[in-house]
Amino acid sequence: MNLLVTGGAGFIGSHFCNTIAPAAKKLVILDKLTYAANLNYLDCRNLLVAGDICDRALVRKILYTHEIDTIVHFAAESHVDRSIQSAEAFVQTNIVGTQVLIDEFKDYNSNESTFKRFIHVSTDEVYGVAKKGTSFTELTPYAPNSPYAASKAASDLMVRSYYKTHNFPAIITHCSNNFGPHQADEKLIPTVIRSIVNNECIPVYGSGKQIRDWISVHDHCTALASVLYRGRVGETYNIGGDNEVSNIDLVHRLCDYYDEFTDTSGSRKLVRHVPDRLGHDIRYSIDSTKIIKELGWKPRRLFDRELKNTLEYYSKKYAP
Repeated sequence: MNLLVTGGAGFIGSHFCNTIAPAAKKLVILDKLTYAANLNYLDCRNLLVAGDICDRALVRKILYTHEIDTIVHFAAESHVDRSIQSAEAFVQTNIVGTQVLIDEFKDYNSNESTFKRFIHVSTDEVYGVAKKGTSFTELTPYAPNSPYAASKAASDLMVRSYYKTHNFPAIITHCSNNFGPHQADEKLIPTVIRSIVNNECIPVYGSGKQIRDWISVHDHCTALASVLYRGRVGETYNIGGDNEVSNIDLVHRLCDYYDEFTDTSGSRKLVRHVPDRLGHDIRYSIDSTKIIKELGWKPRRLFDRELKNTLEYYSKKYAP
């Protein structure tokens, strides 16, 4: 395949590119290279185009120049706090940018036999809050509660409409919270580890009892590879790690691991509860039954081991 990966210099995108590169005839990365991207995360064999997915002429040029037949779409503004402060960039990148991509890919491939796949990588946050005793399935109605989640829900629906209207070869994935190397500094786990390493206060929103399902970025990438190769066009697949942990418990676990790692003590004393985030969802929970049964994928990374590996990575990164 001649593969275009948008947002391929970011957290999840870079891991996916480095995983999938050997299988691609050609791998082209389109990335705006914002604060969340880093070229050092990428294998040097990848062809990088610095640019914006909202740039229609650029997208068209890439499709024709490199004869792209497959797109995996990661590019997105993804930090909830930033979307609360200002939603404009989220609307532009996540909604308008997605529409540009699918529009150009549809027209480019309209008369081609090589029309293959468009994988739209989305989030479990589009579903809103998972009530106690329930988990999100692919049939759960959308109920986004942040501007970020709303922008991703809108892009999902745009992609779905192109499948229904134009027989566009799209597949949508919804994943739970990723963790691992390459994540932006503002995210929860890097923030906690940076604070511990620098002996600074660890900010925890509200009570910290918000529950998230965590998945290793490596497991997410193998799931996406399964979807790319074996997923059914027009379908949606939920991807979860089956590791539901409250934010405060995760913070305490990281503190304890760090104390064990450095043979010190007292990291939990750095925790400070701060005013809760506006519209903060109390619980996300993913049901991955469909992708497990249909595609034979399942998460294989042990949560505690991966969390310790992640702690070691960021401890070295943030060391004074």
